[in-house]
Amino acid sequence: MDPIKNQISAIDPLTVDPVAEPNGEEALHRILSGSTVFSDSHPVAAVASLEQRRRRKAQIAGGLLLAAAAVTAGVLVAANLGSVNTAPAPAVTVTTTEATPTPSVSVTPTPTATATPSATPTVAAPVTTPPVAPAVPIPAPTPVSTTTLPHTVVPTYTFPDGHLSFSYPVGWTVRPEQGPYATEADKAASTIARVLDAAGTEVALIFNGNYGDGTAGTVDRTILDRAVVPGVRDNSGELVEFGFSSNQSQYMPYEGMPSPQTGPVGDPPTYIMDVRVSSQLVPGISSSGTNQVRVPNGIMSAYVMFDPTKQPTFASPEAAKAYMGTTQYAQLKSMLLSLSYK
Repeated sequence: MDPIKNQISAIDPLTVDPVAEPNGEEALHRILSGSTVFSDSHPVAAVASLEQRRRRKAQIAGGLLLAAAAVTAGVLVAANLGSVNTAPAPAVTVTTTEATPTPSVSVTPTPTATATPSATPTVAAPVTTPPVAPAVPIPAPTPVSTTTLPHTVVPTYTFPDGHLSFSYPVGWTVRPEQGPYATEADKAASTIARVLDAAGTEVALIFNGNYGDGTAGTVDRTILDRAVVPGVRDNSGELVEFGFSSNQSQYMPYEGMPSPQTGPVGDPPTYIMDVRVSSQLVPGISSSGTNQVRVPNGIMSAYVMFDPTKQPTFASPEAAKAYMGTTQYAQLKSMLLSLSYK
C-alpha cells in the first residue's frame, strides 16, 4: 500500500482494517526522510497536514460521542413513556354491601402523557350512605266507644191512646189529667197534658179528646211569627201552623146596643201563642177564631199559658218582639212544632 493510502486509512474511524494506529512522529519522519511517491489522481495539495488530521479526528470522535448520547437518551425516554396509544384500563365498578340499594360509582382512568415513569393507580371514589334515622314507634290510636260519649235524650210524651205525641225540653215535666168529655164513652179518650218548666211553672197546655167549645170575637191581629207544624194535618186537609200574634179587640155592634161603637177597645192587646189551621191565622181585622184542630180521634188543642197575673203580658210590641229572642220562647216553639199525630 502506498504511503498516502496508509495515511488516509489511519485517520478513517470507520475502517475495519485491523492495522494498528501508526505513530504520528514516525510517519512524519518517514515522509520527510524517505522517498515520496505521488499518484496522478491524488495531487500533493490534497494531502492534509498532521495538525489538520488531528483536529479532524477529534471532531469525528466528538460527533460520534454526541450521536451515541442522543441515541441513548432516546432509548431511555421511549422506555419510560411507553406507547402513547395504550388502551385505557377497564372501568372499575364499586358497589356497597348495604341493605339499601346505592348506585355504583365507576372510575375510568384517563391516559396522560408524562415524562414521570410512574403509573397512577386507579382509586374508587368513596361511597357514603346517608345515616338512617331510627324508626320511632307510633302508638296506635285508642278506639273511642260511642257508648261512653255524653248525649242528650229529648223526652217525649205520648197520649194514652198512642195517637198524639210531642217532645219537650230536658228538665221540664208533663202532668197528664182527665180532660173534659160529653159522655162516658168519650171520657177515656179525653186527656189534658199540662207542661211545667224546670221551676214547676205551668207554661203550656195540650188537649186531645172528643170535646170542643169556645167563643170568638173581632180582633185586629198582628202576626209576629208563624211556621207549619209538619206532623199534624186537619181532617179537612188544611195545614196546621204555629203562630205568635198580637190581638187587639174590636167593638162588635149588635142590635139594641145602647151606644153603638166601632174601633179598638181600650184594653191592651192580647198575645197568643198556639197551634191552629192556617185559615184561623190571618193578619188584620177578622174573627179571633179558634185553636181547635180536628183530628181523627176528636179535637187537638195546644197553646202557651202566659202568666195570668201579668196584664198586659208584654208592656209593648217591642217587648213582645224581644221575648222572641229568649231561650224560653225557642223551647216553647220547638215543643209545639214537634206535635205529631199517627
